[in-house]
Amino acid sequence: MHIGCVVMAAGDARRFGENKLAAEFQGKSLIRRALEAVPAEKFHRVAVVTQYPEVEALAGTFGFTPVHNPHPDWGISHTIRLGLAHMEDCGAVLFQVSDQPLLRRETVAAEVAFFLENPGHLVGLAHDGVRGNPCIFPVSYFPELLDLTEDHGGSSVIRRHEDNLLLFEAPARELEDADTRQALRDMGKRFV
Repeated sequence: MHIGCVVMAAGDARRFGENKLAAEFQGKSLIRRALEAVPAEKFHRVAVVTQYPEVEALAGTFGFTPVHNPHPDWGISHTIRLGLAHMEDCGAVLFQVSDQPLLRRETVAAEVAFFLENPGHLVGLAHDGVRGNPCIFPVSYFPELLDLTEDHGGSSVIRRHEDNLLLFEAPARELEDADTRQALRDMGKRFV
């Protein structure tokens, strides 16, 4: 089965107060860390959806498909739609956010392997039974993803199908996201 990956890197990060993707964590930008966490060999195609030309350029250096999002203000649903437009020949897609600086490519690769053992199921990375990101959606859920509007993301699809969700356990630190500058600073202090 072909599996695609959509890296979501288009948001305005209003709570962060600046372009969060350019913020550095332990010497690397958040977007570079996100792209380095993608095990490219596991995916048929990797699309990076962004409003930022510098992120498009960086995606190209990784061999990923840059997808320009001219309307990040239309919400995460628009980013999902743009990404899925490049996944028409995939049987499933993993959606990865760009603000989990401690996410490891080995963990993402293991999540993909777990999905391949359980095809047809939704799979979410989790810690102690609490779901986080990334999440994998089989092709049967693409129509629901494409029907999302405004700032409604994949979580709303998952909530409708909890009975078909499998969780893949990972260390808590890998699921932590940096929604604010303070959160990023705190992570830097806790995880040296």
